[in-house]
Amino acid sequence: MPQISQETKNAVRDLLMELIRIPSVRGQEGPAARVLCDRLESLADRCELIAIDDAIMQDPDYAFPLAGHTYRDTPNLECVVAGSGQGRSVVFNTHLDVVPPSEGQTHAYDPIEENGMIFGRGACDAKGQVATLYALILLLRERGVRPPGDLTFHFVVEEENGGNGTLAMIRRGVRADAAVVLEPSEMSIIPAVRGAVWFDLKVLGRAAHSGNVAGRISALDKAVIAMQALRDYHDRLLAESRGLPLFDEFADPMPLTFGMLTAGNWPASVPSVAELKGVLGFLPNHHRHEVHEGMRQTLRSQGDGWLRDHFDLTFPMLNSDGNVIPVHHPLVTSLRAAIRKNQAPDRVRAMTASCDAWLYNNQAGIPTVVFGPGSLSHAHSKEEQIKLDDILTAASVLADWVMDGAA
Repeated sequence: MPQISQETKNAVRDLLMELIRIPSVRGQEGPAARVLCDRLESLADRCELIAIDDAIMQDPDYAFPLAGHTYRDTPNLECVVAGSGQGRSVVFNTHLDVVPPSEGQTHAYDPIEENGMIFGRGACDAKGQVATLYALILLLRERGVRPPGDLTFHFVVEEENGGNGTLAMIRRGVRADAAVVLEPSEMSIIPAVRGAVWFDLKVLGRAAHSGNVAGRISALDKAVIAMQALRDYHDRLLAESRGLPLFDEFADPMPLTFGMLTAGNWPASVPSVAELKGVLGFLPNHHRHEVHEGMRQTLRSQGDGWLRDHFDLTFPMLNSDGNVIPVHHPLVTSLRAAIRKNQAPDRVRAMTASCDAWLYNNQAGIPTVVFGPGSLSHAHSKEEQIKLDDILTAASVLADWVMDGAA
């Protein structure tokens, strides 16, 4: 563990516990943003709540639209710690929103600390990441140093449903030499992240009584055919993506998941409509729009004579591209040096989930990695947890990295 004052440790712990108590699910992130702004206002050179215009919902990359949704009380938060002008600028990003409590998680917003481990909704995903960036700012102040380059901090809303908060920040314009998106990575450096598309497939059939065989076409049966066609497409896509650095250690780094299938309203009736919802992962050698069209073409070419003309495939929810930078990029190698300096495990891996990193890397043109304490294996679970010492170690890694000029 790096040398950190008890005062800083207590402040980081207290902030994390306070943030967990705020049920900042989608549309309710405002109180968390204001609490954090109050904590950071005296520490940063600039700290500003950034209102999001409802017009963002018309953006072609907007994810998961909801009828009646508004951003009236859900701002992003941007803070800046000015550098001395002698180094490279960095933008840090993490999110304030959380998913709803898990089944059986009865006290999701009542944080518990046991032997240095903090439990509660958002503990690692991603309020523990917020606490890490808070600890980074405190550490720089505790050490009495100013970073060589400007540090910009984006604390955003709506990462969990597709990245709309980060999208809003990107559309405002952001420039930096490097970006670090904080997600629970077990302090592995992640320069390669897969993409994902959430799909909604409606299959049409022809309703009939169970005793009538003439002319009946079961939408449910056709949906089962569609599922196999999409499995075949996934397998082809995976085969085309073999050989990408860091991803090949996984048997399937881009899974296809069928999450919901609904059809019919009576056991003895042939259903005329079936709806299938799910998510298809893909690697950075493909683009989300390419995957959209590949899924449509697969259903047209591999479906039977009825299916190919009787489906509607849409992508109204999360649509994230993957992103990648080389493992020998200076951003990666300099972070690895800071990790070794803090005697933390030196690991470089790919991420088989999606996050907001692609928006900085692909759309803003900023080389980006994912890094953070905590484990994805605990995220979104009723055992969500993070170790306070890991938060402090991650903050020390980032402090050493930025003071070395962030490469």
